[in-house]
Amino acid sequence: MAATIQAVSGNVIDKVQVTTALVSVFDKTGLEELGAFLAAQGVHILSTGGTAAALRKQGCTVQDVADYTGSPEILDGRVKTLHPKVHGGILAARGNAKHEAEMAEHGIRGVDLVIVNLYPFAQAVEKGGDFATCIENIDIGGPAMIRASAKNNNSVAIVTSPAQYAELKQQMTNNGGCTDLAFRRNLAAAAYSLTAAYDGSVSRWFSAQVTSPVPTQSVTFQVQRPLKYGCNPHQLPASLCSVTESGKLPFDVVSGTPGYINLLDAVNAWQLTQELAMATGLPAAASFKHVSPAGAAIGVPLTDEERVVFEVKDKELTPVATAYVRARNADPMCSFGDFVAISHEVDLATANILKIEVSDGIIAPGFSPEALEILKMKKQGKFIVLRADPSFVAPAQEYRMVGGIGFVQKRNDALFDNSKLEKVVTSAKELPEQAKLDLILASITIKYTQSNSVGYAKGGMMVGVGAGQQSRVDCVKLAARKVTTWKLRFHPSVMALRFKEGVKRQDRVNARVRYIEGDMQEAELAEWSNNFDTAPAPLEEATKAEFLRGLSDVAVSSDAFFPFRDSIDACSRIGVKYVAQPGGSVADQDVIAACDSFGMTMAFTDLRLFHH
Repeated sequence: MAATIQAVSGNVIDKVQVTTALVSVFDKTGLEELGAFLAAQGVHILSTGGTAAALRKQGCTVQDVADYTGSPEILDGRVKTLHPKVHGGILAARGNAKHEAEMAEHGIRGVDLVIVNLYPFAQAVEKGGDFATCIENIDIGGPAMIRASAKNNNSVAIVTSPAQYAELKQQMTNNGGCTDLAFRRNLAAAAYSLTAAYDGSVSRWFSAQVTSPVPTQSVTFQVQRPLKYGCNPHQLPASLCSVTESGKLPFDVVSGTPGYINLLDAVNAWQLTQELAMATGLPAAASFKHVSPAGAAIGVPLTDEERVVFEVKDKELTPVATAYVRARNADPMCSFGDFVAISHEVDLATANILKIEVSDGIIAPGFSPEALEILKMKKQGKFIVLRADPSFVAPAQEYRMVGGIGFVQKRNDALFDNSKLEKVVTSAKELPEQAKLDLILASITIKYTQSNSVGYAKGGMMVGVGAGQQSRVDCVKLAARKVTTWKLRFHPSVMALRFKEGVKRQDRVNARVRYIEGDMQEAELAEWSNNFDTAPAPLEEATKAEFLRGLSDVAVSSDAFFPFRDSIDACSRIGVKYVAQPGGSVADQDVIAACDSFGMTMAFTDLRLFHH
C-alpha cells in the first residue's frame, strides 16, 4: 500500500478576517449586490476579465490577476489563474513559518475568500454542441481553485454559487467581516460535491465519445428535496434526487408532500401511461399501489351497464375521465389509497371522479384550472399533485445499489406496440383491433409490474393483474381470481345489492367483493351484514360458475414465456381468447397445442418484460 502524505502544520483559526478575495465567475447573477457588499467591507479583490469590470462598477478595489501575477491571460483565456501566486495565496497554511516565509519571498498575497463558478459544460452538451464546443466548455482553472480553497478550509472560504451569496453576507455581517470555521467547512463540503458532479458530467459525456469502455462509471445524485423517510420510518435520511446533467426532474410538485413510495408509484405509473398513450393513441390512466399497478386502462367508452357497476351513472365522462374510471375499477379494493397517473391533461370531469375516491395523489402533464383547484383541496390540501414534463428524457443508463454492490443496465425503453403482435404462432390467426388494444394494454401494464407478472385485459381495461409470484402458473391463477371478481360484479345479484343509507362508496366496493368471495367467518359476516337493512342471500358457487361461463374475448399477456401448458389451461377457464408472450420455452410447441385446443390466438412477441 502506498504511503500517505503527512499533514502540513498550521493554525486552525475559528474566525478569519476577509481582507482579500479572489472572484472569477462565469455566472454573474447577484454579482452587483455582492460587489457592493465587499466594497463596503473594504475587501481587496483579485479578479479577471468581465468579472473585474463588473466589480469596479460597484466601487470595489480590484486588482487584475494578470497584474498581480505578472503573467497575462493567454491561449484564448485558457490560462488565467493557473499561477503559483494565485494558488500559493489560496493553499498557504496560516501560522506555518515556512509557508509564510515563502509567501513573503515570492510576493504572494494570502487569499481569505474565493468566489468561483464554472463554465456551463452540461448546458453545452444539452444544446447539442459539437465535440470541440463541449471540450472548450470544460473548466480547468475554476475546479483547480475550488479544490485548493476547499482543501485549505482552515483559512479560506470557497463560494461556488450565487445561491450562497446571502449566507456569505450574513456570516460576515454577524462576525465583523470574518468567516467562522464551521461555515468554511460547510462550504468546502459543498465545493467538493460540486467538482465531483462536474467531473462526473464530463466523464459520462466523454465515455460516450470513445470506443473503449471506461473502467469506472459515475452517476451524480443531486438532492432536490428531503423526504420524511424512505420505505419505512426508520430509514433516514431520505431524499429525492435528480440524476440528469441539467438537474431536472421529470415532474414538479404542485401540491402536497410526496413520500418515497408515492414517488416510486408516480414515476412508474407515469411511464406506463405515457407508453400506453403512445402505443394506442388514446388517453391512458393507471392506478398504482406499492410500485405495481392495481389497474390500468385506455379511454374506451363505458357501456350503460359498466356505468352502473362502476357507480358513475350520472357522472360526466370525458375520454380522460373514462380511462381513470376503468383503471380504478380493475380492482377497486386494491386501488384504495392509490397513486394515479394520467397521460393527458386532467379535466374537470376527471377531477370530479377523483374527488370522490380515496386516493393519495396524481401525476399528469397538466391540469385545467378548475380541475387543479378541486385536487388541491382534496384531503384538506394533502393530496399530492405532480405536474409531469412530457419532454423529459430519462438517461439511457440506470444505476442501482443493493446490499453494498452496484448494478448498471440500459433502461428498458422498448415500446410495446402493434409490431410486437405480428408473429402469430397458433392455428387461429384472428386478432381484431380491440384484441390488439387489449394485448398492448396488458403487455405495457406488466412491463411496470413486479415479476413474475401476468395481466388480463378486456374492453380497454385491465381486469386482473398478478404481480410478484415465484411460480408463473400461480401468477396466472392469482390474476385469474381477480378477473372472476371483476366479472361477478356484473352479476344481477351483486348489482341488486341494496345498501343502507349512508354506507360509504369504498365500503360498498369492499362489501360487493366480499359478497362475491363469500368466505366470511361468523364475526365478519355479522359486521358485513350491517351494510344492509336485510342481509342478502349468499351467492352460491354454482350460480357464480354458471355466470362466469359467459366471460369471453379476454386477452392475457405474460412478462416471460409460459414454461408449461398449465397456464393456458388456467386461462381457458376465464374466457381467454387472445394471448401474448415472448416465447422461447422448450415447451413452446406444447403451449401452442394447448392454445389450439381452446381456439386461442397467440402471438410470440420476442420481448421479455421482467421488472424488478
